[in-house]
Parts: sequence; C-alpha cells; structure tokens
Amino acid sequence: MPLLYSFLFIIIIICSLGILYVYQFNKLMHSKTKIDQAEYLIDEALRNRYDILLRADKLIQNELNNDKTYFKGLEKIKKEDISNFDLDRKLTEYLSLLEQIKIDNPTLGDVKGFKDLLNENKKEGEKLQAAKSYYNKYTSELNDLIRTFPSNVVAKMHGISIKPFFDGKNLEDTIIDDFKL
Repeated sequence: MPLLYSFLFIIIIICSLGILYVYQFNKLMHSKTKIDQAEYLIDEALRNRYDILLRADKLIQNELNNDKTYFKGLEKIKKEDISNFDLDRKLTEYLSLLEQIKIDNPTLGDVKGFKDLLNENKKEGEKLQAAKSYYNKYTSELNDLIRTFPSNVVAKMHGISIKPFFDGKNLEDTIIDDFKL
C-alpha cells in the first residue's frame, strides 16, 4: 500500500509540474504574440509615414514649381537594413523638415492635398505612438517573466531572451551613450 501512495504522489507531482510548465509557457507565448502584433502595427505605421513623405515631396515640388528634392536620401532608406527604431528616428527628422517647409512656405498650408497629407501624418503618428506603447508594455511583461522563477526556466528551455524596448535602449548593458538624444 505505501508503494501505491508513493507512486500516486510522484504522479501528482509530475502532473503539477506539467501544468505549471504549460501555464508559464502560455504566459510567455501570449506576451511574445502581443509583441509580434505591436511590431506589425509599428511596421505598418512607419511604411505609411514613409509613403506620406514621398507624396509630400512630390506635392511640394509641384506646388513650388521646381525640381528640387526636399527629402534627400528618403528613397535610399528603403534599401537600408535598419531597425524600426532607426527608421522611426530618420522619418522623424524628415517630418521635422516637412514642418519647416510648411513654415517657410505659408502658401502650402492652403493646398488641399498638403492639408490631407498633414492630417494623414497626424493619424499615423497617433497610431505609431499607440503601437510603441503597446510594444513596450508587453516587452516589459515578457522581460519580467524571463527574469522571474519559474517562467525563467521555461524561457531558457525555449531560448526566449530579454527583448529591448522600442526606444532601443538596453538597461542591461554598460553603454550609457544610448540614453542621449
């Protein structure tokens, strides 16, 4: 009889560990899936912003009646192998230039197509900010799971590692220059 109780006890322990493993694995996968969804939303918003800038360049050329390219290097960005964070920074520089062009040429503000592009850009900016927040929230959740027991054991078993936040700053490294703008 004691052998039977020992056997049942071992089976209960194994089943409990199995359930704990599945629960922790599902939590990790849930966070990873949410991060993947956020990355998709960020990719989409950045592509839309890129397209808006290309259309704005053509519209500005037509309205100001010149062949000058205002956003030099914009088309080259598409061919570069850069992270979404770096792409976001570069597009933000071009968007600042767009705002400066708008200020320098007040007649552009009256052009319907230009207004539409600015409104579209504003909407994409809001989507991008929401997607960044979403990404960082679930990245934080995943990183917390990876750092705590017992989910850290499951994460190591599946090769899941800590992800950086969207801003590209790594709190784990010794580089302090990545906090500068």
